[in-house]
Amino acid sequence: MTRRRTGLAVAVTVVLPVLTICFAAAWSWDDGPGGASGPATHRLDVAGHFLLAAAVVLAAALAGGALARRLGQPRVVGEICAGLALGPTLLGGLAPDAARWLFPGPSVRLLDGLSQLGLVLFMFGVGQELAGMRLRGAVGRTVLVSAASLLVPFGLGSAAAVPLAGTYAGAAGGGLPFVLFVGCALSITAFPVLARMLTDLGLTRSRPGQTALFAAAIGDGGSWLVVAGILAAAQGRGPAGLLLDGLCAAAVAVLFLWPVRRGLARRLADTANPADGMSTPAVTALLVIAVTATSALTAAVGVHQLIGALLVGLAWPAGDGSRRAKAIADRLTGTAKTVLLPFFFFGFGLTTDLGALRWDSSTVLTFAGLLTLATAGKIAGPGLCAWLTGMEKRPALVLGVLLNARGLTELVVVQIGYQAGLIDAGMLGVLTLVALATTVMTGPLLRLLGHRPPRGGTSSPATPGGDR
Repeated sequence: MTRRRTGLAVAVTVVLPVLTICFAAAWSWDDGPGGASGPATHRLDVAGHFLLAAAVVLAAALAGGALARRLGQPRVVGEICAGLALGPTLLGGLAPDAARWLFPGPSVRLLDGLSQLGLVLFMFGVGQELAGMRLRGAVGRTVLVSAASLLVPFGLGSAAAVPLAGTYAGAAGGGLPFVLFVGCALSITAFPVLARMLTDLGLTRSRPGQTALFAAAIGDGGSWLVVAGILAAAQGRGPAGLLLDGLCAAAVAVLFLWPVRRGLARRLADTANPADGMSTPAVTALLVIAVTATSALTAAVGVHQLIGALLVGLAWPAGDGSRRAKAIADRLTGTAKTVLLPFFFFGFGLTTDLGALRWDSSTVLTFAGLLTLATAGKIAGPGLCAWLTGMEKRPALVLGVLLNARGLTELVVVQIGYQAGLIDAGMLGVLTLVALATTVMTGPLLRLLGHRPPRGGTSSPATPGGDR
């Protein structure tokens, strides 16, 4: 009886009204002016195209990351390759009409806004990682290894860039800016990628792993400052302008690293009275506002906007006494890496056409030479410095191999250089391949050295034989 009544209710109150609506719509159908009839066309508006494009980008990044993990590579490698595949390198070359329909101009501009937000939040996360690090023991060695990790590949890259300037320099990168930029690009270590790889490989608590992490942190900080200086010089600012920009940037840095940092630590400490503070959603919104506004502020004073996001990350509480603030930052940066960064990889893929590279003898020689110098500089320079300062040979070599991973950070830097006109599309493609190759080779080189990741992906204790 209950089932019969339910069926009757569905028939009378659901099925019958739906049939009535369909009949009325069909009876009053208008074929348009002149009575012309034809197949109905359904077009996506700007919002529909944007949502479809966002779904495609995220799905490609998810699939690429999963495939990379199955191949023993960091997820970011697969996400980068997915972004390149959606651009002219693959989809745009094989099916240009489909690529134009999937990613029309208005949708691309909206996706670019998401990528910029993802970049600044990613850089905030880098600052958080740096702020939470504590150097324990072997301070002198770590500082020397950091200097070697930055300066040796920088010197090799700058020397190699001198004969390449006439061929690969961009509109604003002739001469000195191009040479310094290429050297800086080869000196970068992908700090976030390295931190994830250390966890996956079980080297987080080993002496080579800890030294590599600190060296990458210090080196990346120095590299971003160098990039900011190169961009300012390329914009035609004289010594007085550069000095003024430097003073403004220093003032902003001091403001964030001293009074702002101390004020946030007090306000967001776990011991603070929750009734007097803000809710978690309010703190999250305040954090996003601080990151975006500070990025705009540093851009206004002539320093790249990512430096502002880095400063907010350094100022935001990351110690044991601010677990709530740290948890909010972790959730925000986790969302940025998972949801927003794929849009940067997509935008990067749109401007990078690896298929357009002319693989003549000159291009092959340029790529092979820069890859060799980048690898040798990062492995031999820091490794030799660590060995000379007391680390055993094998751990010193492991340290150099770890520092050779460039990944996402170099891609961000080379994209900045390309947009600023320091390098042309050819050098953008070559440096992209260098970044991917040096990141991909990290795992195989470590396996050649006899290291095997632990089962379950847990971090291992200090590697035996690291320091004796």
